[in-house]
Amino acid sequence: MSTAWDELPTWMLPPRASGWEADDLDHAPELPRHTELIDGALIFMMSPQRSWHARVVQNLAVLLEQQAPEEFEVDREMTIRIDKINRPEPDVLVVNVGFDPDRTKYLPEEVVVAAEVVSDESAGRDRSLKPFKYAQAGIRHYWRVEDEQGWPVVHVYELDEVTKTYVATGIHRRDFKTSVPFDIDIDLTGLVPRKR
Repeated sequence: MSTAWDELPTWMLPPRASGWEADDLDHAPELPRHTELIDGALIFMMSPQRSWHARVVQNLAVLLEQQAPEEFEVDREMTIRIDKINRPEPDVLVVNVGFDPDRTKYLPEEVVVAAEVVSDESAGRDRSLKPFKYAQAGIRHYWRVEDEQGWPVVHVYELDEVTKTYVATGIHRRDFKTSVPFDIDIDLTGLVPRKR
């Protein structure tokens, strides 16, 4: 008699009886792109990515790269190894380490900003679970980008070191200006160019 486990593709089976661990993602090339590990569970995008999401991620990363001082790097869609069973993948990261072409993940102390561009598929994780985990890991800045009638709106949070929770410091529409972690001035209407 076959079981549900027998019908799963082999790449979905955990490598050990206790389940998946963060470092397993480096040794499982069959896993789909953008696979995350949250509380020991594999999370991967099952629905197609919207063009809006892709453009916002791409353009935000490019504009941050242009404005970041040389001690910072901007990366996209790279995981953060928070602990043994958590390795989430923010859409955009600002890090304080140099470029390494062989890198597959960052550590929390290397991440200055974790930014999530919310999609229907990831909304719950981006609004509650991931910010909690990023804050507990000590990541100083969290940005959540929402789709508000086709326009990007940036919700900005900064870590309260004592409570290890995020405090909202602003909601930005049309323009995103801040002085932390460095001077940033972004025309949000340009993140999703539209034909006139």
